[in-house]
Amino acid sequence: MLKRIADELKHHAPFTATGAATGIVVMAIIVVNNVLPQVSPVSYTIFYILHPAHILLSALVTTAMYQKYSTSRIWVILLIGYVGSVGIATLSDSVIPYLGETLLGLEHKAMHIGFIEEPLLTNPAAFIGIAIGYRKPGTTKFPHAGHVLLSTWASLFHVIMALGGTVNWVTLPAIFGFLFLSVWLPCCTSDIVFPLLFVRRERLPPQPT
Repeated sequence: MLKRIADELKHHAPFTATGAATGIVVMAIIVVNNVLPQVSPVSYTIFYILHPAHILLSALVTTAMYQKYSTSRIWVILLIGYVGSVGIATLSDSVIPYLGETLLGLEHKAMHIGFIEEPLLTNPAAFIGIAIGYRKPGTTKFPHAGHVLLSTWASLFHVIMALGGTVNWVTLPAIFGFLFLSVWLPCCTSDIVFPLLFVRRERLPPQPT
């Protein structure tokens, strides 16, 4: 299983880096146009659009991946789909960015845990994603790609909430690093590794080459 995890992370690293680069492009546009003071006040709203959307796609892919290689009771599917999406999306969009903000010395006083702050947005998104993944277990490739991009942008706007009205070019490489880590490990774990942990060995799909 450890080799499978390492192979999956290696396989998805280039796409994740591309996703993180799109976040830096967005940030660079904000910096060049000097609109951070205007963007920051609405970043909370943008975060709570992107975060539930991320959870929906994460729940879809996690559930579809598990359903594709297993036959379980509905409550098991619900549990795996919910924990694999809400739990890991919170780690990706909130916890890791918050730790990065702390290390960068940014004054952000909240992690913005979605299922606590905005449960009426995050929980329905999770259950809609689970329902789609359950009904269409063959649908994973495009939602996974969208999941990575949405996670990147949700993490970015979590950081923007901490930036306030200032940012500099020295900060951007550090933000890229945290965006990459906040998406790479959690998203690949959520979509691929986590659901497969509960699948019988003989049912596991072949490892990527």
